[in-house]
Amino acid sequence: MAPSSRSLLAAAAICLSSFFASSLVSAHTVITYPGWRGDNLHTNGSVEDTDGLGVGSNNSYPYGMQWMYPCGGMPLSTNRTLWPLTGGAIAIQPGWFQGHATAFFYINLGDGTLPPNMSLPMVPVFQITGPTRLPYPGTFCLPQVPLPANYTAVKGGNATIQVVESAVHGAALYNCVDITFADPKDVPEVNSSNCFNSSQIGFNLVFSTTSLSGADALFSRSATWLAAIPAVMTLVWGLL
Repeated sequence: MAPSSRSLLAAAAICLSSFFASSLVSAHTVITYPGWRGDNLHTNGSVEDTDGLGVGSNNSYPYGMQWMYPCGGMPLSTNRTLWPLTGGAIAIQPGWFQGHATAFFYINLGDGTLPPNMSLPMVPVFQITGPTRLPYPGTFCLPQVPLPANYTAVKGGNATIQVVESAVHGAALYNCVDITFADPKDVPEVNSSNCFNSSQIGFNLVFSTTSLSGADALFSRSATWLAAIPAVMTLVWGLL
């Protein structure tokens, strides 16, 4: 017996759901400099007393998922990384798994040994562009990430740098490195071996404006088309 139109639609919906679910599972990043709390590409190390926020509420949550706020499920580091009092470099590998053809990045600071939140932005949001949706090699580096506005670091003070990636499918991925502020002369040198930009990774600025000609007309046409979708779907469904 030939499958009905309704069963074909249901099968298509299941296939699409599976596709997006597989994309969500696959997307991960690595902080190559100054380091990271630990390898959470496939596992994490949740410890209730050091999780901070968001993780300890459900111990059965699938391990190895970097979208667990605030630090991808990784506990507080016992061996912190020295980072300059005046700000320093951050290097990231964004393309370990699929879903990173484009991505938005946020870099935040959490103050203290066990930060109550990660609410101090260090740089404005920016977008990267990769060569493909599939996994790809490559690194990008920001050689001088400043301290947050109106924030004063103290030598020997502890903090956590949080890197958040919003991947092409919208999932937020979290990674952290726990740091201790130090004099720049006491921090290992940043050079071309640990801070470099691969040629296949590009950058886009993220901005808002009201002065782009034709933008209003484009939005109007898009909104009209989107508004028609429910009526079209209702008509198609009625014909099945």
